[in-house]
Parts: sequence; C-alpha cells; structure tokens
Amino acid sequence: MADDNTQMPPKYDPQAVEAGRYNEWLDAGLFKPSGDKKAHPYSIVIPPPNVTGKLHLGHAWDTTLQDMLIRQKRMQGFDTLWLPGMDHAGIATQAKVEARLREQGISRYDLGREKFVEKVWEWKDEYADTIKKQWYKLGLSLDYSRERFTLDKGLSEAVKKVFVQLYNKGLIYRGEYIINWDPQARTALSDIEVIHKDDKGAFYHVKYKFADGKTTLDGKDYIEIATTRPETMMGDTAVAVNPKDERYKDVVGKNVILPLADREIPIIADQHADPAFGTGAVKITPAHDPNDFLVGNRHNLERINTMNEDASMNEKAGKYAGMDRFEARKAMVQDLQDQGLMISIEPIVHSVGHSERTGVQVEARLSTQWFVKMKPLAEQALKNQETDDKVSFVPDRFAKTFSQWMENVHDWVISRQLWWGHQIPAWYNKKTGETYVNEEPPADIENWEQDKDVLDTWFSSALWPFSTMGWPNEDAPDFKRYFPTDTLVTGYDIIFFWVSRMIFQSLEFTGRRPFKHVLLHGLIRDETGRKMSKSLGNGIDPMDVIDKYGADALRWFLSNGSTPGQDIRFSYKKMDSAWNFINKIWNASRYVIMNLGDMTLPKLPAESEWDLADKWILSRLNATVKQVTEQFEKFNFGEAGRALYDFIWNDFCDWYIEMSKEILNGDDEQAKSKTRNVLAYVLDQFLRLLHPIMPFVTEKIWLTMPHEGKSLVVAQYPVDHPEFDNAKAEGQMANLIELIKAVRNIRAEANAPMSSTIDVLIKTANTDLEAVFENNREYIDRFVHPKELTIGADVAAPTLAMSAIITDAEVYVPLAELVDLNEEAARLEKEVKKFESEVDRAKKKLANERFVANAPDDVVDAERQKQSENESKLQATKDRLAAIKAQQ
Repeated sequence: MADDNTQMPPKYDPQAVEAGRYNEWLDAGLFKPSGDKKAHPYSIVIPPPNVTGKLHLGHAWDTTLQDMLIRQKRMQGFDTLWLPGMDHAGIATQAKVEARLREQGISRYDLGREKFVEKVWEWKDEYADTIKKQWYKLGLSLDYSRERFTLDKGLSEAVKKVFVQLYNKGLIYRGEYIINWDPQARTALSDIEVIHKDDKGAFYHVKYKFADGKTTLDGKDYIEIATTRPETMMGDTAVAVNPKDERYKDVVGKNVILPLADREIPIIADQHADPAFGTGAVKITPAHDPNDFLVGNRHNLERINTMNEDASMNEKAGKYAGMDRFEARKAMVQDLQDQGLMISIEPIVHSVGHSERTGVQVEARLSTQWFVKMKPLAEQALKNQETDDKVSFVPDRFAKTFSQWMENVHDWVISRQLWWGHQIPAWYNKKTGETYVNEEPPADIENWEQDKDVLDTWFSSALWPFSTMGWPNEDAPDFKRYFPTDTLVTGYDIIFFWVSRMIFQSLEFTGRRPFKHVLLHGLIRDETGRKMSKSLGNGIDPMDVIDKYGADALRWFLSNGSTPGQDIRFSYKKMDSAWNFINKIWNASRYVIMNLGDMTLPKLPAESEWDLADKWILSRLNATVKQVTEQFEKFNFGEAGRALYDFIWNDFCDWYIEMSKEILNGDDEQAKSKTRNVLAYVLDQFLRLLHPIMPFVTEKIWLTMPHEGKSLVVAQYPVDHPEFDNAKAEGQMANLIELIKAVRNIRAEANAPMSSTIDVLIKTANTDLEAVFENNREYIDRFVHPKELTIGADVAAPTLAMSAIITDAEVYVPLAELVDLNEEAARLEKEVKKFESEVDRAKKKLANERFVANAPDDVVDAERQKQSENESKLQATKDRLAAIKAQQ
C-alpha cells in the first residue's frame, strides 16, 4: 500500500524528494550484501579518491556508473558488495598540508616527522568527511561497514608482506640510479608522475678548449658543445662524440678543460652522441641525465652530483654553491660570456618534465632508491591476457594500450622521500650497514635504523582489490566470497598508474586477475571541449549542480553522456534537459497515481481484456526491458538511457497516457479498472528500470503508489516476459500513430486548430489496416477530432483537399476554402524528394555487403521493410501529385 504521508505535490522539487532518503536507506542496511549464499556474488571496489580535496565531476561520473551497475545487480538478485575507501595519496596530500603550513609560516621540519604526520591525519579526517558527505549526496549505495583506507592497519600489513616477498624473490632491489626528482616535494617520482610541457629555453653553444694547448679542430683550439642546461656543467665528466663521426676521430682520447671549473675531462667515443644533432659533440653529466648515466657506466666515469634536494647548487658547484638552479644558470651564462667561452645562444621551445603533483620542473637526479624489477611481472601479466582469465577492457582498444605499456615498462622506483605514507620495512645496522628487510622490525631494534623513505602511493593502491577484502588472510570471508571483483570503473588516463599495477600485483600474489572487466571512461570537458582545470577557471562543482538540479538529473546526464572510452562535455543546457525529463516522469506518475483510486496492488488483467493500446504498451515495455538489460551488460549506458527515454517520453507519456484518458473519463467501469492496472504495472516496471540511474525520484514515486516491499533498492528488476511480445499490435499502433500524426500535420499546415471541424477520408485497399482504423475510431476521434470519418477502398479523392501518404493508405482532408493547389503541389513535390531520399538511402545500405553480412538479421529485414514501405509511399505521392497537377 502507498503511504498516505508520501503523496506527490503538484510540482517536482528535487531537494524535497531527496532530503533524508539516503539516511533511510543506510538505516535499513539496504546497501550491505544480502548474505544469500545461493545468490551469485557481484563485487566492485571503488577507485579510492585521494584525501586531497573535494570530489570533482569526474569522480561523480565514475561513481555514478559504478552505482548503476551495483544497484541493477542487487535488484537482479546478486549478492552485491560495493566497497568504499580512500587513498592517502602520499605526495599530493603531503604537498597540500605543507602548503597550509607555509601559510602559517612553518615547515614540516619545524614540526618534525611525528607532529607533521599528526597534522596530515587531521587533514585526512577533514577531507574524508567531506568526501563521504558528497557520496551521500550522490546517492551511492556503498557498504560503509567495510570502508577501507590505504594507510589502515590491514592494508599496511598487506603492503609489508608484498614488499618483503618481492624483495626475497629478487624483484625489489636498492640501487643508485638517475631518477626523476621533485625539488619542491623533495622526493623521487616515477616516469608516469612526470608531465611534459613546452617551455621556452635555449641552446647554449660553449667552447670546451683542448687541455694541451696544441690540439686544434678545423683550426680552432676548442670543441663546440651545445647544451640546454649549463647549470649542470660543473658535473660534466666527459665529452662524447659518435665513433663513426669522421669529424672527431683525431680528437677522441684528448682532454678538454671544463669551462668555469678548470678541470680536465676526456673526449670519448660513444653511440649516444648523434652526429646529425647539433654539433655532434655532447657533454656527459652522469649524475644529472639518465642517458649520460648509462654512458658513464659504459666508460667508468665519475658521478658528480652538483645539486641539493631542493635543486640549489651544492659545494661541488664551486662558486655557484647555494644558488637556486635557475639563478646559477644565469650566473654561469654571464661568466661564460665574460670569459669569451660562449659562442652563441639560440632560443628554442622544448618539452620539459614537470611534477604532476607540485608543478615544478623536474630534475634528473642521481639517487639511491628502491626499485621493483618489472620485466618478470610484466611478462606474467601479458601472458595472462592470452588466457580465459584475462582482464576484459571496455572498450577493447585499451587492451592494446595496456599491452604496449607492459611490453616497454621500465623498473619502477617505489621509494619516496616523504613522511606521509607506508614507511619502507627495511632497517640498516648502525655499525655494519647490513640491510634487514622484514614485516617485523629486528629484535635488537636499538642497533638498527629504519629506512626513512615511504612507498609510492601506487604501491599500496595496486593491492586495493584484494587487500581491502582481507588478504593476506586467504581465508578471510570477503576474500573468498567477493574476489576477484567483477568490474572496475575508472578513467582511461590512469591505465598506467593504477590499472596495470593492480593487474600484475594481483597475478603475483593471488594468482588471479583482480577484476573481470575494466570499464574505461574519458574526461569531462566544458562546453567548448576544454579540459576542466583550476587554471582555466572552468571547473564545475558537482555538489553545486545537485543543489540546483538534484542528484538524479546529474546522474541521468552522466549516464547518458557518451559511449565507453569517450570524453563528454558538460553543459547546463543538458542539465536542463535532464531535469525536464524527470519532471515529465513526475507529472506522468502523478497522473497515474491520482487515477488509481483505492487500488491495493497493481495486477495485470487477463490478456483477453487487453485492447490494442494495452497490447502495444506492454510489448513496447518488454522490448525496452530487454534492450536496457542488454545494453547494461555491454556497459552501453547511453543506449540504455535512449531506450528508456523513448519509451517513457514517447510511448508512455505522449501516447498511452493520452489514450487512457478516453477510457478513464468514460463510464465503462471494467475498462477503467483494466486501464488503471495496466498504467500502474507499466509505471512500476519502468521505475524499476530507471532506479539504478535515478534512485531518489524513482523511490519517492514508487513508495507513493501501491507497492509491495520496503524499497526499490531491493525490489526485483524487470525481466523478459515473452508473452508480452506482440509485433502485430506494435505494427497496428504504428499505423494508428502514423495516421494521427499525418492529420495533425495537415491541420498545422492549414492553420486549422483542433477546435475547427474537418472531415477525414482514408483510402485503403488493405482490409487489415481498415479494420485497425475502424476498431480504434475512439482514438482517432480523440486525437484528430474529425467531423466525419470515412474509411474504405472506394474513397474518392476530393478535388480540393490536403493529403498525406501513409503506409498502405492515403489520407484526405477536404479544406476547400484553405487549399491552394499550387501550394499543395509544392508540398507534395517536397514529399516526393523526401521519399526518394529515403529509398535511395536504404538501397545504398542494402547494397553494402559488409552491412548485410555483419548486421543482425532483424536489422537487415527491418531495413528492407522500410525500403518497401517508402517505395509504396513514393509511388502514392507521385500519383497524388499527378492528380493535383491535372486539376491546376
């Protein structure tokens, strides 16, 4: 029964509809797994948002799609788990907290590690609370009793176990390498945490003079070197030329004097030097360039690090010590000019790496770091993609993106010089320097010092699908029941950061894929196609959108925005359309509920009582159920939405409801009861179909109408009813609608309002079609308002009449005083062109062998049917045009 306290007000108000509803769902425990061991499990783990700030529209899109999947599966009887959680986001969060401290005039070093980490936990609590409130507002059906955090105790245990096992297998090692360095955060970065941007710079052409004072090159006492980074010159340990470069064969082995340092360095032959680039001679700085590092290894060159952690110059930079790197560059350039060693300065624009988190220019820095040896892990992941246990990418083109990255992956630097994160479980003996790696600290802890670095955020989030389920305890109930998970929904921009790492870590530690499907969506852009960003000032807060339009309208827009893998553009015009659609549903539902009387539960009448409109709407409903279910399975939410929209707006609201008014306003009580029940049943079913997308408004309406059960959240999802399928009824209703539209169009063109009286003549030799029109005169009367309706094969075309050609029939409306034969002929000529175009289109489509061979049979048959119908209409229109012209 409906609740008397939940009647529908005349106007749809999203704030009133949504207020308090979410807490009711939570209080009832509706988002928890059903616990039904006979039910098939279905699980999703939320991509954990960073605790760095509020959720943006991309998060809203991502989580809306997940909620739609989990809500539908829950209604279909699956034992569903949607597990929430958040990521500590090492660099990003620490940078935010340090920025806040700077505003207060203090640094993390003033506080010390322990006090600083306390401040970060305070930040985490503040923003985690904000994020949860946003999840509530979006209506996400998450099981908060299982909420996890990447720094909680359970996940910390998993992280330590993974680190130790990889170390013991030789897949984690510590070594001195050139890494990407963020001088503001003072930490290492992996390759994918570096964003390349075009910056203005210069090629500085510098003289490196021969040390012996005798050697010359083309009559000059120097070799010319071009560099974009003169500030690293003090770390040069060689000049390299290509061994095949004939220009320099006589100077290989000679020494040159390093400008500004008065230190001799050798000229070496190495394939790294490109004869076609610049002068063909390059300076080698092993401690400040990854390629130079490799050259240095080949030639046993010294590594001289000339910079501090903050990118200021150190004591090895001589007189430039203490200067910022860019100040040092200016000073060195000036000194080179003053000493006559600068040949020229050539302005350029080149691609320079910047930190994804802090935005500062990245330094290539020699550093001792922890690395994961990626080749064995990548090979295992690639091999698994050739099995039935592979991860299915949607769209599947991203499987190639994944494979290409794994085939070319470099070793992963996992240590970060931060205080916020999982501290590396490695200890160094204070006396011997011995390294001890274990999940637990050494027994004589006083003799050991733990590594001060923490692990890359992605190291812990790579374990997310199984660490959240209770692993490494493989007997944990959730791990046994819900892992592997079913679907991961995330943006295509983090395939490398996260998706790939989850796959190889899961295979390594559980022997199974972490999820069956990866649904990848694109980015949300503004109306002009620009990426939303703070710098452009075009960001949209999803909570502001909800305040204006409601969560359901935002969810509808996000679910219908695009196909998988594609970007979408946000616009308030689209939000207006979404709100209008919900308003249409609200008004239609209100009409139905107001006409249900004292109904206790909707019950479909016997099929023998169904009239054409009933048969048609139930057949269309069943087609929509099948289409929406099928498109959800394919993750084609846009197609599912279009099917729902067409059915609700066009079939149900514009036609069936309007047809029902004729009966509900009549005196036949049996017909009224039948129509009320069909209306209620169809409304109930499409509310269930819509619920995963629009949970709030559908719940409100459903609870207001007669219903059985406590909530749509756990109500049964609609299923296919083959007995509803009725192609004959759909065809007959299509004929009826085509007739009504044709006469309405004639009225509109003739400026004849519905209040004016007109005669309608229908000429058809199709006896079945004639019977359809005869048996549904009451609908024709309601929608067309004819003074007199004549139907038959022997109907004669009036001399002065407007006409329309419909399937197997000609429609005439005598309007002698309004019809201009010239205008009518012109109109019919346009109709001829329209039908000719349709016939031509169909012929070309059917002549396409690929279409005929690959498209489903029913699609090809439908195209042939359209061609046949349009050919008939074309001929009938030509005949009518010829008759008109004969009268002119």
